[in-house]
Amino acid sequence: MGNSYAGQLKTTRFEEVLHNSIEASLRSNSLVPRPVFSQLYLEAEQQLSALEGGSRADNEDEEEEGEGALEPTCPPNPYQMHPPPEGCCTTDGFCQAGKDLRLVSISSEPIDVPAGFLLVGAKSPSLPDHLLVCAVDRRFLPDDNGHNALLGFSGNCVGCGKKGFCYFTEFSNHINLKLTTQPKKQKHLKYYLVRNAQGALTKGPLICWKGSEFRSRQTAASTGSSSVFPPAESSGPLATFSGEPIPGTTPSIPMGAQQAGAASEHPSLTAAVGPAVLNGKDSPKHQQLVKNDPSAMPRPSALGILSNSGPPKKRHKGWSPESPSTTDGGYSQGGGNRAKHESAGMSCMPQVGLVGPAPVTFPVVASGEPVSVPDNLLKICKAKPVIFKGHGNFPYLCGNLNDVVVSPLLYTCYQNSQSISRAYEQYGASTIQPISEEMQLLLTVYYLVQLAADQVPLMEDLEQIFLRSWRESHLTEIRQYQQPQPCPPAPSAVAPVTSAQLPWLAGLAASSCNDSVHIIECTYSLAEGLSEMFRLLVEGKLAKTNYVVIVRACRSPAIDSCVAVTGKYQARILSESLLTPAEYQKEVNYELVTGKVDSLGAFFSTLCPEGDIDILLDKFHQENQGHIPSSLTASSVTKSASLDVGGAPACTSYNLEPHHIRPFQLAVAQKLLSHVCSIADSSTQNLDLGSFEKVDFLICIPPSEVTYQQTLFHVWHSGVLLELGLEKEHMTKQRVEQYVLKLDAEAQTKFKSFLQNSFQNPHTLFVLIHDHAHWDLVSSAVHNLYSQSDPAVGLVDRLLNCREVKEAPNIVTLHVTSFPYALQTQHTLISPYNEIHWPASYSHGVDLYPENKKYFGLSEFIESTLSGHSLPLLRYDSSFEAMVTALGKRFPRLHSAVIRTFVLVQHYAAAMMAVSGLSQMKDYTSVETLEITQNLINSPKQCPCGHGLMVLLRVPCSPLAAVAYERLAHVRARLALEEHFEIILGNPSSGITIGKHFVKQLKTWQKIEDAEWRPQTYLELEGLPCILIFSGMDPHGESLPRSLRYCDLRLINSSCLVRTALEQELGLAAYFVSNEVPLEKGARNEPLESDAEKLSSTDNEDEELVTEGSISEKRSPVKRERSRSHDSASSSLSSKASSSAPCGESSAQPVAPSQGERARSPQSCGPSEETRAPGDRQRPHASRGPPPVISRRSPGPTPQPDSGLRTGQRSVQASVTVSSSQLSSSGSSSSSMTPAAGTLVLQASQCSMSKACRQPPIVFLPKLVYDMVTATDSSGLPKAASLLPSHSVMWASSFRPLLSKTMTSTEQSLYYRQWTVPRPSHMDYGNRAEGRVDSFHPRRLLLSGPPQIGKTGAYLQFLSILSRMLIRLTEVDVYDEEEININLREESDWHYLQLSDPWPDLELFKKLPFDYIIHDPKYEDASLICSHLQSIKSEDRGMSRKPEELYVRRQTARMRLSKYAAYNTYHHCEQCHQYMGFHPRYQLYESTLHAFAFSYSMLGEEIQLHFIIPKSKEHHFVFSQPGGQLESMRLPLVTDKSHEYIKSPTFTPTTGRHEHGLFNLYHAMDGASHLHVLVVKEYEMAIYKKYWPNHIMLVLPSIFNSAGVGAAHFLIKELSYHNLELERNRQEELGIKPQDIWPFIVISDDSCVMWNVVDVDCGGERSRELSWSERNVSLKYIMQHIEASPNITHYALIGMRKWSSKTGSSEVREPFSRCHVHDFLILNVDLTQNVQYNQNRFMCDDVDFNLRVHSAGLLLCRFNRFSVMKKQIAVGGHRSFHITSKVSDNAAAVVPAQYICAPDSKHTFLAAPAQLLLEKFFQHHSHRFFPLSLKNHSHPVLSVDCYLNLGSQISVCYVSSRPHSLNISCSDFMFSGLLLYLCDSFVGASFLKKFHFLKGATLCVICQDRNSLRQTVVRLELEDEWQFRLRDEFQTANAKEDRPLFFLTGRHI
Repeated sequence: MGNSYAGQLKTTRFEEVLHNSIEASLRSNSLVPRPVFSQLYLEAEQQLSALEGGSRADNEDEEEEGEGALEPTCPPNPYQMHPPPEGCCTTDGFCQAGKDLRLVSISSEPIDVPAGFLLVGAKSPSLPDHLLVCAVDRRFLPDDNGHNALLGFSGNCVGCGKKGFCYFTEFSNHINLKLTTQPKKQKHLKYYLVRNAQGALTKGPLICWKGSEFRSRQTAASTGSSSVFPPAESSGPLATFSGEPIPGTTPSIPMGAQQAGAASEHPSLTAAVGPAVLNGKDSPKHQQLVKNDPSAMPRPSALGILSNSGPPKKRHKGWSPESPSTTDGGYSQGGGNRAKHESAGMSCMPQVGLVGPAPVTFPVVASGEPVSVPDNLLKICKAKPVIFKGHGNFPYLCGNLNDVVVSPLLYTCYQNSQSISRAYEQYGASTIQPISEEMQLLLTVYYLVQLAADQVPLMEDLEQIFLRSWRESHLTEIRQYQQPQPCPPAPSAVAPVTSAQLPWLAGLAASSCNDSVHIIECTYSLAEGLSEMFRLLVEGKLAKTNYVVIVRACRSPAIDSCVAVTGKYQARILSESLLTPAEYQKEVNYELVTGKVDSLGAFFSTLCPEGDIDILLDKFHQENQGHIPSSLTASSVTKSASLDVGGAPACTSYNLEPHHIRPFQLAVAQKLLSHVCSIADSSTQNLDLGSFEKVDFLICIPPSEVTYQQTLFHVWHSGVLLELGLEKEHMTKQRVEQYVLKLDAEAQTKFKSFLQNSFQNPHTLFVLIHDHAHWDLVSSAVHNLYSQSDPAVGLVDRLLNCREVKEAPNIVTLHVTSFPYALQTQHTLISPYNEIHWPASYSHGVDLYPENKKYFGLSEFIESTLSGHSLPLLRYDSSFEAMVTALGKRFPRLHSAVIRTFVLVQHYAAAMMAVSGLSQMKDYTSVETLEITQNLINSPKQCPCGHGLMVLLRVPCSPLAAVAYERLAHVRARLALEEHFEIILGNPSSGITIGKHFVKQLKTWQKIEDAEWRPQTYLELEGLPCILIFSGMDPHGESLPRSLRYCDLRLINSSCLVRTALEQELGLAAYFVSNEVPLEKGARNEPLESDAEKLSSTDNEDEELVTEGSISEKRSPVKRERSRSHDSASSSLSSKASSSAPCGESSAQPVAPSQGERARSPQSCGPSEETRAPGDRQRPHASRGPPPVISRRSPGPTPQPDSGLRTGQRSVQASVTVSSSQLSSSGSSSSSMTPAAGTLVLQASQCSMSKACRQPPIVFLPKLVYDMVTATDSSGLPKAASLLPSHSVMWASSFRPLLSKTMTSTEQSLYYRQWTVPRPSHMDYGNRAEGRVDSFHPRRLLLSGPPQIGKTGAYLQFLSILSRMLIRLTEVDVYDEEEININLREESDWHYLQLSDPWPDLELFKKLPFDYIIHDPKYEDASLICSHLQSIKSEDRGMSRKPEELYVRRQTARMRLSKYAAYNTYHHCEQCHQYMGFHPRYQLYESTLHAFAFSYSMLGEEIQLHFIIPKSKEHHFVFSQPGGQLESMRLPLVTDKSHEYIKSPTFTPTTGRHEHGLFNLYHAMDGASHLHVLVVKEYEMAIYKKYWPNHIMLVLPSIFNSAGVGAAHFLIKELSYHNLELERNRQEELGIKPQDIWPFIVISDDSCVMWNVVDVDCGGERSRELSWSERNVSLKYIMQHIEASPNITHYALIGMRKWSSKTGSSEVREPFSRCHVHDFLILNVDLTQNVQYNQNRFMCDDVDFNLRVHSAGLLLCRFNRFSVMKKQIAVGGHRSFHITSKVSDNAAAVVPAQYICAPDSKHTFLAAPAQLLLEKFFQHHSHRFFPLSLKNHSHPVLSVDCYLNLGSQISVCYVSSRPHSLNISCSDFMFSGLLLYLCDSFVGASFLKKFHFLKGATLCVICQDRNSLRQTVVRLELEDEWQFRLRDEFQTANAKEDRPLFFLTGRHI
């Protein structure tokens, strides 16, 4: 590999090749020996670079690095048996050819190093100061652990270039070492040589010939740059695995100079066994290295992992050319071409000395015969062998079947890997074949070979190896399919491994592993191999063998195989992992019930020094009866009494936090809400939020009493029930219980009532919350088979997935879980769009939701184990594991859970005894357990109130938990510790029971008065010193208090390697840490807890363990910050925050003054102290908590404190008084202080609670789990993440990519949705519509977030805001303003006095005068219209408002929507979805575009309009028959009396309100047929059509894109009149009279939301009293009432009042008024034919039009008893016009004073229509033109033919110049101004001469251009009475192309 001729295939037979290679390596003088696999299997390198996808340049860089930077060279030991040849050089430092070899002289010269060789430095005895440079084949050098060097030697001389020295003796002669002893390479090859930055060779690290722990650790911890092998491409992980052999040095691959890298030569091989196979062994350092080296990432190397467990035997042993070969001819091209097929394993076989198993003579077993299992197998083997079926047929077993376990897992794994995933079918499955069976088996062997002795094989790893091998072997083909461009030539078809070669290759692979894998080859069937294996087992010949691979591969194309796991450790773990949780419990129960465990107890009692532990306990109990051991007197009760001076609370650390919602929870609640809204907004009609009035809910939780109480507590305290209006103020606990459902046997009845409730209340939205949703996903179909005993199994499916829940339109199901994986399968019911994931707290380095607490979860725990971190929070206990393993071998029939539990309980018992004074027991516990127990018992003494810490002891199996509880309680009782700490048995099915003494304490701390109170949740145990034995197969979401300090998970079922199970157990420790003290920093200055690195018992022998501070601890330099004991009185070191540094090692030793002072200033304890020399430990450190300890790696013994100190300590500890224990924990006291002083200081002492908020708990794990969690796979994720996600699902295919570290939760969800399928027992199994949208349930959501992060609070908050939103949805803000100018109403004699008339009487109505005054509150700022001489006080009119206040200040009222409201696009309901044109099953309604043209004389051109008419609305129109041209809109007849439809077509002009406009009139019209046309601008046509596909649109011509509402009104009216003419003509032909065609249209605003009618009871005929009530009615009712009015066609304009809550009886007293109408008009287009809207107007165009209609002598009627409510809409409408500068991009608003300017000036032009600028200017600045008119209401401005708003300070008088028009009498008026706006020919000079003006009155003439301005002045003879000046001319601030308006002002003479 990397040799000069790597890649040419030899045609020699396989055996010959192998033999020749070996021979060559032994004998060769001329060439570099070539590894056999490179000869046989490798192709030319140039394809590699293409295959690997890496460019050649990469590889070259790596080559240089390999050859230069770190090239170790080997000097040999010559031992001169023969004199040197004559004439050769014999000078020291030179070779026999006379070339200089000294490093100093040739360090900078280029040296040619062949591939696979390293440069090393040899020491010559005659030149002690020099190193000689040699090139040595790296296979003959050791790895970093001193292992795996091939015996023998192969080296070259770098001086003369001579190659092929095969013996070190020969080589040492050549380089003149001149030895006197037998040359040994180990002795003389001393250093690797490396190139420095300048490229010069320098002395590198020592060559590690002996496997010294010390060296290997050092290199492991060192970074890549100093490690022996460079972290280039494939050698990346090499040097990084601490304590593991570095396989790169196995002789099979020369790794130093890798041409294209040794690994990449077997691309498939190397990648396949990449870090994935590391079964928890991968070190975090590897991860960092790989991260630092980008080239290492894409192809993780196998070399780092395929370690051989020992060096191969002597080269010649077991191999000779005559050795029997397993194959006959025909191999030549066969096996050789595996080229890319193989994966990793090749690199792990040395090609020398590999041996095929010698043929075994099997007892002949016929293939059909069963294999008998020996009787005493378990007894002999100490473990049940686990046999995994592999390929082919598996024989029957008979006999002692109880002693073996047979599993199909491997068979399934093989099957999965055979099926090519759909992901690759696109590449053409025909060309890409699945991995062959032979290859699978071979890879399995490679995998097993490289497993360490304490590792267990994992199917996931094997699948990844298969996938990688397959992928790599087909990389070229796949690339060809992926890339159209030419690819490097594909390798010629390669032949796979044949079955004949298989046993041989497998044997070859296994030969290097020290017999941990044994291969048995069979001839006929597996039966013979199995019986052979049983024979060997019984004979004890497989004692060192962990795996036996049996293969039958001869004489047939198919192979049979199986793998037996015989290693005791592995077999036990695997056999236990095959049990289901139910079987596991059954097994443990059985062992407990049958008394099998008694033998274990008996064994323990033999261990005790003085016989049985119980005897020792009884003895202790009797000795101490009557007095508690003095060391433990500090009972919390006396303490709190003595300290509570003046009644002040003594401990400030204990505060139960108030319940408040955190920013994160609010963010999640809002995300949930927006998902619910998006379901409602989608067009599928699955959720009609508009139809719900309130929210109700039910929370379903697993059957755990504590979780139930906890959830009740959350619901109660969140106030959600009050907020939802479900309960009144004083609710009881029983009421709250209705909303939480425990999924137990009684659940069904409660759930039925919930369903019934939802059925009876269709207008309530029910949220069904399924908390802890990953629990019990068993299908109800298999429920009966699954477990008859437990009715709760399958309950979730029966209840939550029942038909009623799925179909109820008012139930939304929310699944909440921390482990959503089982709900994310191919068959899930939850749409990926309905998943809500807890947000990350940081995004791109920005803290998104600042909180005062930091969540500490799994990833943070894992992070704490990395080397740079000061506090490893995840640990394992090696001494405990060792004891368990030993006992496992002794008691093979006991389940390891039983053994582990008994051992751990024993450890706790011994630790309690040790702490109580029985110091001899300290050797019978582990350091970890001792630390836990000490801190548990001592913590209450450090707090004035006696607060302590909680230890969580997780015992999943309930019977074992009961055993543990009884045993620990018994020991506690005998030691008289009952009042010191509580032991609680936490069982899911029952509540919490604790002793009265502790209840009393808790009540005191929590200030609870209730005599009956008992803690019901673990959270209420805050501060209680206790061991919580937490049982139950799964945690059910129970939260633990902040006083939890230790989470002891050493007993979790480590065989259940499933992601959910692991994360769930680790989730118990999840925690919120106070953000004020950053953990890192706090950790440096705090008493931190013990190191993960262990003490062996010998280290501690002489140390006293009573006070934990004295435990000596070895700390590694990397982790020097950690101190052994955190919570102990004596060695805690507080944080700076508490400014106390509690005493050090010995509590009662006198302290030197200087140290006492140092104690008082904790800041002085700087880094200098941390690095103190070991000798410093001789002094007691009272000031500094953790004594510095020397590095664990140093070989010398740890110096102990002198014995005097120790004896002193011992004597003190026997009688520690209360005061001294207080002293020990008080920060600034020295031991010489008096007890009283100590007492006072104690208040500053460290309560364990104060640390609780700053530090997460410490978690102890089983070693197997620890390795699994802390190791990372190739993607950088913890290994645990790539496990099967849940028990109830399986992988869809083993052809799946690995999860990646960079994946977000959403991407992980999509990954699981693609790659997992539910098992048949899973409730989603039947939901088979894979991935189709309709297979998802539309009203199902999934909320996932880390455990204990606050999901309950988030979903309760969601319920609150959902309720608020629903209320908000059913409410609307409507304008609520009283009418203005009421007091100015004309007191005429005429009122419409017939109060009870339903319709106006025409004759009476004609006599009513017209009320000119505007009463609509929106015109509060408009100019008053004078109709006769009024005395209006100026203060009656409000000051003019700023334009922006106009919207802000208008008053609104919140109204509940009635069933007759108009809606915007957000409303969906069953009734109106057809009306809206959305239908889930169809495309949007089709519609067609029709042009419609008519000419209009005033515009002087034809108007081209477009109608968009949906198919469903075409019946309203008439089309020409042949061409389908739009002819007219159908109109009904006046005489029609039908109540089925509304006669008048409704037109709604709208802009900018496609979403918010109220165009859904379905409910308002009460379902009646009506014609509704939206009038839109051309540029908005598409967006309106998208939102309102079923509405008719009238599209205005593009010239009106920037026009105001006047243009829309103008066109609507003109079009309607034109249409009326067309309809009259059309219907005349049908014999209908023209006057019978209905002439009315409705012009409605887009914000009219509801309509009301006032019912008046007039009481008496003349009675003044009037009682009335208002009710909401449909628009249909109002329209039909108005349309039915007698003589309706005589009215030109009909309207109604605007609603106001302040309406008084005076306004509704008269049913009809003749006045202005606004907002909702019914217009007679026939009568108003000659009265036009002003198409240029933007504002007040309705007032202007009303005045014209009235002056034309037509009737305007307002129905006062009808009112319209207008919704406040913040977008669109007239607010969509923004006036900005035309030139600059500055968006700053321009003030109205700048809207006009002098003509030809340099003024900035504005981008706005001239007319808008004019109106806006007049509204705000008209006093500039009419100074006399300001606040002068008796002298108004005369406005001819138009009404312009001149602002509220100026009144106007409107007159029409049309002949015969109705005008007010103006003879009495003296006008203060004259406004002539675009006046037409009706205005003449004579007309103006009728009016009288004040002297100095001003005139303003407005025209389209300057020319017409001149003409108007001349035509109207204005210069006779008005004086003009040149500077009085103005224009709107428009550019010429925008056609500005011009003004001329003048003064009256």
